[in-house]
Amino acid sequence: MHWELSDEQEMFAASLREWIAAKFPTEAVRKLQTSGEANLFAEALIRDGWWGVGYSEEVSGQGGGVLELALAAREFGRAAVPDSRWLAAALAAPLLTEPELAEQLAGEQRFTAAIAADRLPAWAPLSVTDGRLTGVLRHVLGALETDVFLVPVTGPDGPGLARVSASDAAVEREDLLDRSRIAGRVEFDKAQIIEVHAAPETSLSATAALAGVLTSADALGSAERMLELAVEYSKQRKQFGQFIGSFQAVKHAAAQMLVTVEASYSTALYAAAAIDAELGDAPTIAAVAKAQVTGKVAELAESALTVHGAIGYTWEHDLHLFYKRAKLDRTLFGPPRVWNEQIAAALLDYPAQVG
Repeated sequence: MHWELSDEQEMFAASLREWIAAKFPTEAVRKLQTSGEANLFAEALIRDGWWGVGYSEEVSGQGGGVLELALAAREFGRAAVPDSRWLAAALAAPLLTEPELAEQLAGEQRFTAAIAADRLPAWAPLSVTDGRLTGVLRHVLGALETDVFLVPVTGPDGPGLARVSASDAAVEREDLLDRSRIAGRVEFDKAQIIEVHAAPETSLSATAALAGVLTSADALGSAERMLELAVEYSKQRKQFGQFIGSFQAVKHAAAQMLVTVEASYSTALYAAAAIDAELGDAPTIAAVAKAQVTGKVAELAESALTVHGAIGYTWEHDLHLFYKRAKLDRTLFGPPRVWNEQIAAALLDYPAQVG
């Protein structure tokens, strides 16, 4: 089944793609990655009105839902833009109160969920003593671009999310394979807790499902661009006096890449729509998208690199931007193996092993 977008959704995706091409072409993206000024992209999203798409107008959003967020993630993946702050904000959204979410959408306050980006979103509560927090969290996406951390804690009333000011934490940058995403090691040493809110299981599972869907949508965008680059190059490069696109092996590789793109398109967008529709098995559908899409796109990246040959390994060629992004998407918030565990747990009704 091929997922069909509405006319409005098609227009949104096309408009966002045009805006990114005009404001953040590949040359600009390279400069942002080397200069470390990744926050400029998020500021441009806020300034030009894209930041609130995917959120209800009741909280000062522009309307839409998770499907619109997935469409945005797809475009960000196609352009390899530095979107760690946007992604961190999206994952924190289900955990915020309405006033907090309104502040975030207005660009007045930045919230980041303390989730380790190298594993399936599983919450390991830190200890609280006399209203102060101590502990270390590694690989937190968007840690260097936030004002408030949402930290899982165990309090007298059960599991909760503590609000801790970023100024009360020691944050150390952690470079990832893909330079367009930034993570950090966050250390709390008797940090003052602003307040603690209850953390219902529904909101935590919503964040986990969002992580799966938005990462798979990002991988989809990278796959689409790598396919385009491979096809373009096959029409330019000659061997033995012929364009390599005429070789049977290259045709087969391109055809398989197209199959991956088409399958990933429907899988990722259906998972987003399932969350919007509040389907009971939406978390499982999101797990399928994360496991299948990011795994297959990582394989597509290898095929695209093979088609390009030696030039694909060079810094000067654009392929490496999307190759590394696809490889990180595969492991971001856990590799396919741990998401397959979630799928098996749901189908067989037994506790999943996560972490």
